Amino acid sequence: MDSRTNIIKAHPVIAYFALTFGISWGAILILIGLNGMPATQAEANAQLPVAILAMLGGPCIAGLVMTGLAHGRQGYRDLRGRLLKWRVGSGWYAFALLIGPLVMLAVHFGLSLISPAYLPGIFAAENKMPMLLPALLGGLAVGLCEELGWTGFAIPALRLRHSVLATGLIVGSLWGAWHILSNDVWAYQTTMGTMSPLLFVVLRGFGFLIGQLPPFRLLMTWVYDRTGSLLVIILMHAMLTAGALSLSPAGMSGASLLIYDLALAAAMWAVAGVILAANRRSLSKLPGDGVQ
Repeated sequence: MDSRTNIIKAHPVIAYFALTFGISWGAILILIGLNGMPATQAEANAQLPVAILAMLGGPCIAGLVMTGLAHGRQGYRDLRGRLLKWRVGSGWYAFALLIGPLVMLAVHFGLSLISPAYLPGIFAAENKMPMLLPALLGGLAVGLCEELGWTGFAIPALRLRHSVLATGLIVGSLWGAWHILSNDVWAYQTTMGTMSPLLFVVLRGFGFLIGQLPPFRLLMTWVYDRTGSLLVIILMHAMLTAGALSLSPAGMSGASLLIYDLALAAAMWAVAGVILAANRRSLSKLPGDGVQ
């Protein structure tokens, strides 16, 4: 047992990612084994709460466990301090809260010029509060659980040896890959429309892996490096999730969903590229510079 613990302590970041994927994907695979792939939206909705808990357990549990193994009580005190660090400039809050939803809105409105099917879902709802409030609460829950791991543990550990750019790309790529099983494979039958299942799964997986999430994680890493606030990153993640839940039209599937994914990926990379190019000095910080 001691030898295994020593190996984990010697390679804490690898251990974190392995534990995160093991818990989340293991739980989803158990869910699939018990219930099969959901074939209808009703089946997917019935299993969704369990699927969400299964996925969120990975980064949350792995982050807390690895914090204790790698840093002990001092690690938990440091985590709490970063979680409660709220005194940062108001501009950082504005950026964290708005960047995700604004990019999504721009993509929706741009695509709506081609088809009204892309208009934001919340705009079509007669009573918007029942859609908006669960989206915000769900976003906060997702942001808190995920970022206790991704930013609570993995990013500070990687920043000891890597630049902001490298850290963001590493975590962003693995963050995207982590979503593939639950967001792409698990319920593909309810979202593929008339497309070939294999083609749909591959293209959507490709979108998560290098499309939408890596550029946003680059921005999150940059914001965290400048603020040292885990709270701000949780809010940034929360608003991205809330935007996805409240803005996505209910009817998107198959080719229309892939077009949206592609457009959103292009927009995310464009925005990230412009912002990070203007702050390129922050990206090339030597390992350890400015680590909170």
